[in-house]
Amino acid sequence: MLSKIKTCVLYGLEGYEVDVETDISGGMPVFNIVGLPDISIRESKERVRSAIKNSGYSFPVSRITVNLAPANLKKEGSQIDLPIALGILCASKIVEKDMEDKTCVIGELSLDGRITAIDGALAMVIAMRNNNFTKIIVPSENKKECGVIEGIDVIPVESLKDLVCYLKGFKHIEPYKVIYDDTENKEEFTEDFSEIKGQPGLKRAVEIAAAGMHNILFLGSPGSGKTMIAQRIPTILPDLTFNESLEVTKIYSISGLLNNKGLIKKRPFRSPHHTSSRVAMAGGGSKPSPGEVSLSHYGVLFLDEIPEFPKNVIEVLRQPMEDGNISISRANGSFTFPAKFMMVASMNPCPCGYLGDPNHECSCNQSQINKYLSKISGPLLNRIDIQIEVSPVKYEDLKNNKPEESSAEIKGRIIKSRDIQKKRYENLGILTNSELSGKYISKYCKINKNSEQLLRDAFERLGLSARAYNKILKVARTIADLESSENIETVHIAEAIQYRSLDRKYWR
Repeated sequence: MLSKIKTCVLYGLEGYEVDVETDISGGMPVFNIVGLPDISIRESKERVRSAIKNSGYSFPVSRITVNLAPANLKKEGSQIDLPIALGILCASKIVEKDMEDKTCVIGELSLDGRITAIDGALAMVIAMRNNNFTKIIVPSENKKECGVIEGIDVIPVESLKDLVCYLKGFKHIEPYKVIYDDTENKEEFTEDFSEIKGQPGLKRAVEIAAAGMHNILFLGSPGSGKTMIAQRIPTILPDLTFNESLEVTKIYSISGLLNNKGLIKKRPFRSPHHTSSRVAMAGGGSKPSPGEVSLSHYGVLFLDEIPEFPKNVIEVLRQPMEDGNISISRANGSFTFPAKFMMVASMNPCPCGYLGDPNHECSCNQSQINKYLSKISGPLLNRIDIQIEVSPVKYEDLKNNKPEESSAEIKGRIIKSRDIQKKRYENLGILTNSELSGKYISKYCKINKNSEQLLRDAFERLGLSARAYNKILKVARTIADLESSENIETVHIAEAIQYRSLDRKYWR
C-alpha cells in the first residue's frame, strides 16, 4: 500500500515542499529511508517505530520504503518524524482518510508518541502558506509562533494518538489563531537614559545614530560611560512593526533561540564576547545557521572593546554593514541571511586606556598605541557613520540632581524622525537614511552652495573617501529630519562632518 504525506524542509531561511512517500510491501522486514536524508532523519526510524508502538498501534512487520521527494534536494531536520510515522499508519490502513494535497505535517516524535517542538516552525508555516497550502499540522509547543500567520490553518497536536484521532474524526481540534497586539506582553526595560549623568554630546550622537540606524563608534577612557549608554540604545529605538517582528522571530526560530514563545516584540540587542569565532559572528557551520549579525537584525550589535576581537572576526562585518545581509557559501550551497543592524562599537584610545585622559597619565609608547589602533582597519572605520570621542564624566555632573532626559522623551523625537523617513521612502524598500544608495543620495540629500563648499573643504582637508562623503550626507539628512527640516542646511553638514574626524585624529 502506498501513501503520500506533504511536509517541509528548510534550506537556510527558506522552506521547501517535500513529499514523504511510504510503501509497505511483502518481503523481509526492513525499514529504508531514501531521498538524501541527513543523520537525524535516518535515525528517525527508531523514534518512529517506538512512537507507533507506544501509542497503541501495531508496527507493520513488512518491507517499508520511505522516499523523500524530490530526491535531489538534501533533507535535514527532525520535523520529518511525524510525516513518516503518519505515512506508515496510512499505508497500513490504520488511518484510512487520505491526506489533502494542501495539508502539511511537521513535528518531531518522542519514543512515547509525544510530538515535541522543532526549530524553524515559523519559517516552515510561512513557506507553506506562500505555496498555497491551506492547513499545517504543527507541534502544540510551536503554536504561539505559528498562529500569527494569516491564510493558513494551524492545527496544534500534542501526540501521535491525538493526530490519529483528529484524522479519524474522533477528536476536533480548532485551528490556533493569534491576533497580533503590539502592546500585549511587551517587555519592559529596566534601564533608562535618565540614569546617564552629563555627556550631552554623546547623547546627541547616539540619538542621531538611532534615528537613522547609523553605525557608531565610541572612543574613550575606561569608566566614561561607553558601555552604559550602549546598553540603553534599545530603549530609544521605535517598537518593531508586525513585519519586522515576524522577520526577527523567524531568524530566532531557525536558530533554536525562541524557547516556544510567541512573536519577538523587543528589538534585539546582541553583545557577543570578544572570544567569538568568525562562524559565531557571521553564521555558518555544517548546517548553516544565522550568526550574531543576523540575530541583531532590526536591532543593535554591540561590540564592546572592539580591538580585543580577532581581526578576521570583525572584518566579516564589512559586507553586512554595507548590504544589510550576509551571504555564506558552502559545498552544499549558498545561503543568504538578513542582517540590517545598527553596529555600536566601543574602544579605548590605547592599550592602557588613558591616552588623552585629563585625570590619568598614559603609560603606552607610540609603537604600542599604533599596534593597538591598527587592529581596526581603515575599510571597517570607513563604514562607521558616526565616530565620537567620549570624555570622562565630571564630578559636578555626577552630583547634579537636575533630572536628565528620559528614554521616552528621546524615543518620541526618534519616532517622529522615522515617520518622516518612512513617508519619504514609501514604496522604495528603504526604512532609514542609512540604507540610501548612490542614486537616492543625490535625490534626497541635496545641499545648498554654502554646504557644498564646506563639504568640499572637508573632503580635501581630511582626505575623505567617496564612501565617507556619502555617509556625511546621510547623517546630515538624519540631523535635518530630527529638526523636521525639509532641506539639509549648512549647520547639519557641519555637525555631520565633525563625526568623521576622529579616525583622522587617531589613525593618522
